[in-house]
This record gives sequence, structure tokens and C-alpha cells, in this order.
Amino acid sequence: MMDENKQVNNTSQQLGEPTEVKQEMMSDSPAQINSNESGSEVTEQVAATSNVSGDTAALNQEDNFAASDKTETPALTELTQQIESLKAQVEERSSQYMRIAADFENYRKRTSKEKEELDVQVKRNTILELLPVVDNFERARAHLKPQTDGEMTIHKSYQGVYKQLVDCLKRLGVSPMRPEGEQFDPNLHEAVMREPTDEHPEGTVLEELVRGYYIGDRVLRHAMVKVAAPQEDTPSVPEDQSSSANS
Repeated sequence: MMDENKQVNNTSQQLGEPTEVKQEMMSDSPAQINSNESGSEVTEQVAATSNVSGDTAALNQEDNFAASDKTETPALTELTQQIESLKAQVEERSSQYMRIAADFENYRKRTSKEKEELDVQVKRNTILELLPVVDNFERARAHLKPQTDGEMTIHKSYQGVYKQLVDCLKRLGVSPMRPEGEQFDPNLHEAVMREPTDEHPEGTVLEELVRGYYIGDRVLRHAMVKVAAPQEDTPSVPEDQSSSANS
């Protein structure tokens, strides 16, 4: 037997196979194979564990995002409500401003009109107090007949004062009426006399007794006038009464 083993060793040496390979091949025992397999299983478990932990982290991150969204949604809703409330307040203030501006404009126009009417009324009352003075100047001019040089000088003096007074009234917007020959108008004239006549139609202004005046386009004082009336026919006397009267 020993001779056979020697022959095998010699044969292997002749074939050139290294003894180390044989030893390695001989050393691959079942225990080593099992250890290798168990190592691979551990690696797979570690990888699986790492994958699970990564998935868990991703889920936790998504949960954090969802939680943050849930916390931000009420804040956004509150901000939106505040914005809408501010918009409503701005619109309300704008409408109030427009109403106040319109009321102020109406008040300004009303007060301006009232002021103008008050000015006209004050001017009217003042001029009405001066009109009798003008009437007296006109009556004096109609009655005075200067004969001498002294009287002519006095006449010219008061005529100058009268002209100055009339010019002042013109600057204030006062103008006289000229009703002669016009049809009687109760809005402008005041009839104080009626004169029967056939020369003019009924209601014609025959004479202006007291001059009337305008202030602007309004009546300052009505003119006192004499108006034409129809001619009255004299009643005929019966013949019997006339004969008895003659007898």
C-alpha cells in the first residue's frame, strides 16, 4: 500500500499539480460553506434593514410635510379672511367718502345759491330805500322851470346829482321800465287808474305814474300805471222824460 501511495504522489508531481491546490480543495469543508452562506444572509438582512429604514425616513418626511401643510392651511385661511375683511372695510370707507363728497358738493351749491340770494335781497332792500329819492328828483325836474341864470345854475347842479345817483343804480344792475304803449302785465305793472278811451285797445298802459325798476332780470318795483278802458256809452233819455223836463 505504501508503494501505491508513493506512486500516486509521484504521478501527481509528474502531472504538475501543486500540492496547495489540493490542500485548498481538501480544505473546502461543509463548515466553511455554511459560514459563507450565513454571511451572505446577514448582508441581505442588513440591506433589507437599511431599505426599511430609508422607507421609514421617507414616510416620516412625507408625514412632516403633510403636518406642516395642515398647520399652514388654517393660517392661510385666517389671512384670506383678514384680506377679505380689509377689502370690505376699504369698499365701505370708499362708499362713505363718495356719499360725504356728494353731500358736501350739494351743501356747497346750496350755500352758494343762498349767499347769492341773500346778496340780492340785501341789495334789493337797500335800493328800495333809495328809489323814493330818485322819484323826488324826477318830480322836481318835471315841476321846476328855471327862468333866471341863478335858477339854471341850481337846476344843473341837482341834475348832476341826479345823474350820479342814476349811474350808481345802473352799476348795481338797476334799470327802469318803459311801459307806455305796452299791454298791461300784472307781473310788471300795478294799475292805479283806468281811463275810458277809444284811441287805444283795452288794457293798454297809457301813462306811468310811478316808475318801475328791474334789478337784473327780476322786478325790483312794479310800475304804477294808468290803463285804457273801453268807452262807456251814455244811456239814451226817453222822449217823454225829455219833454216833461223841458216843460
